[in-house]
Amino acid sequence: MESDIIEIGICLLDLKSGEISDNKGVLVKPERSTIGTFCTELTTITPEMVAQDGISFIEACTLLKKQYLSQSYPWASFGAYDMKQFQRQCSATDVGYPFSPSHINVKTLFALKKKLDHEHGMAGALELLDLPLEGTHHRGVDDAKNIAKILNWILNN
Repeated sequence: MESDIIEIGICLLDLKSGEISDNKGVLVKPERSTIGTFCTELTTITPEMVAQDGISFIEACTLLKKQYLSQSYPWASFGAYDMKQFQRQCSATDVGYPFSPSHINVKTLFALKKKLDHEHGMAGALELLDLPLEGTHHRGVDDAKNIAKILNWILNN
């Protein structure tokens, strides 16, 4: 089986005010794999949730481009994994990459800003900032919000 994206976390961060104006998760139906026990334990996403509320990967990419103008703005993730996963899945499924080339690696920026000797995971970064981890770790919707909080700290400190 190939790894498929099963949730896209969206969180819009107003860079001036630090406010989060939108936070949602888009469930994506896997096309090249199935959701196994390990994945459900990690994310809490079940095959039934995706079957009921999920959309295809191409529909999710179209949503990002049309509703969020994702090709016009920089986007951020914690590390490069999500960017590479999008690139791999887009290439494998012949779907246009939905993001602009401007990617912000919040994990690296955080380590540089805090002058750390190594990069920390998202939960560790929140702990270093004394910020609570909101929601379920590894759920796209919740991770997006937590990453936005870290990015906001980087930009304003």
